[in-house]
Amino acid sequence: MRPEALDTPTPLVDLDRVERNLTRMQAYCDRHGLRLRPHIKTHKLPQLARRQIELGAVGITCQKISEALVMAEAGCGDILLSYPIVGAAKIGPLAALARATRLTVGLDNEVALGTVAAAAQEADAEIGVLVEFESGGRRSGVQTPDEALTLARQAHGDGPLVFRGLMTYPQGPATASFVAEARSLLEREGVPLEVVSVGGTPNYGRTHEVPQATELRVGTYAYHDRATVAAGAGTLDDCALHVLTSVVSRPTPDRAILDAGSKTLSSDRVAPSVGEGYGLILEYPDAVIERLNEEHGIVDLSGCARRPAIGERVRIVPNHVCVVSNLHDAVAVTRDGEVVGTWRVAARGCTR
Repeated sequence: MRPEALDTPTPLVDLDRVERNLTRMQAYCDRHGLRLRPHIKTHKLPQLARRQIELGAVGITCQKISEALVMAEAGCGDILLSYPIVGAAKIGPLAALARATRLTVGLDNEVALGTVAAAAQEADAEIGVLVEFESGGRRSGVQTPDEALTLARQAHGDGPLVFRGLMTYPQGPATASFVAEARSLLEREGVPLEVVSVGGTPNYGRTHEVPQATELRVGTYAYHDRATVAAGAGTLDDCALHVLTSVVSRPTPDRAILDAGSKTLSSDRVAPSVGEGYGLILEYPDAVIERLNEEHGIVDLSGCARRPAIGERVRIVPNHVCVVSNLHDAVAVTRDGEVVGTWRVAARGCTR
């Protein structure tokens, strides 16, 4: 079947491009002695997680317990949860995950550490800990090496918790200096530092310039999107997921309506210097998807020399592809331009 025969809107995943993207990233890590731990929130597909491991990834990264449970059941035997897990309701599910896979959790506070410790005790299984630090992203993460040492000291010992290292996102100018100071403090206390985990896709090509980094967490590289192309991490030819959509109305010469709105495309934007709108229409790059309603994509055609007709199919490169994956139950997969199957997005909607 040709993709054009599919109903719309539907995400199309080009497996040939995916394979090139996965192979390229693994080669980069191998060349620089980095352990690759891809973040599967981009694709949420066990098929691709297993392929990433086959190519040499040491394990995978997940953001939520429910997402990680899907991947553990699919055979992923080494999982990092890169999100603080907090609260009594998380203890049981986290314990179940610890019994199913080799588990590490990133955290930046004592409340999260207590939650992980309770889960490890309930599971009667070891759970590793990475202390997250901030290196310029102004998101989660301890602010000083002394704070990292305090949490590492509490996780280090003979109990079911094991301190495994440090993590940050995104890697920034402060990463190297923070790790150097933290390493000195940890060594003074006799606490080994095994892992320094950094990410993500937009600036992955500079990871080898951080001498302390041992592990790279990247997700979007599997598909790429308009944002990673803008960052220089990939090209439009690397973008492996397109949203196939139809023009369902042309109410004026300068306006088209697509059957892809906010329930299909990400509402994230890219910088105006990179491009306008809510995605790039490949066939009409001068068109601007200027507004999204739930089921409507409103397109400004005023900058186009030629314009689409009602019923015409067009492909959109999303601004942020990870969101698109989580909006769809399934993706159509292609090889050599032909549809070869439909894959259920198994970890879709896993938000706990």
